[in-house]
Amino acid sequence: MYPSELTGTYTIDPAHSRFGFMARHAMVTKVRGSIPVKEATASLDAGNPAASAVHVVLDVAGIQTGNQLRDDHLRTGDFLDAAAHPYITFDATDVKHIGGDSFEVTGELAIRGVTRQVTVPLDYTGTAIDAQGLTRVGFEGSTVINRKDFGITYNAVLETGGVMISEKITLEFDLSAVKTA
Repeated sequence: MYPSELTGTYTIDPAHSRFGFMARHAMVTKVRGSIPVKEATASLDAGNPAASAVHVVLDVAGIQTGNQLRDDHLRTGDFLDAAAHPYITFDATDVKHIGGDSFEVTGELAIRGVTRQVTVPLDYTGTAIDAQGLTRVGFEGSTVINRKDFGITYNAVLETGGVMISEKITLEFDLSAVKTA
């Protein structure tokens, strides 16, 4: 059971949300990026959390890391293969209120035509009425996946014996959702 004030239907606001990722480069630094939202909705039911739903579609062609050459490479078949798999999707199969402001959303994450179950811990960051009189809720969290589990195996061995890109990728979420019903 989670707070009853969260019950409702929401649309994720892409202008005030970030679906990001972080990978280690050359095992000495972190490279961060984001993938824009094509569509994202959530339906939360405090009385019956199992009836809650979350659906997210991310547009792979819009990936941004702050480096055009890297972004272009990430769109190729070496990584996300945007031509064959233009979207990353997530559909929740379970939403749990862990206690306090903590939630776990478990669902099917599809990247590059491979679907795996992942659990995303999220913290509820609050509710506010914005300047347009709309009710907004915020959540943030992160989880770690192994990119090889999704068929993303490209890498290069470094002279020092390490690899250029970490297998573990941290997915980062900063979400602002507008209540629509």
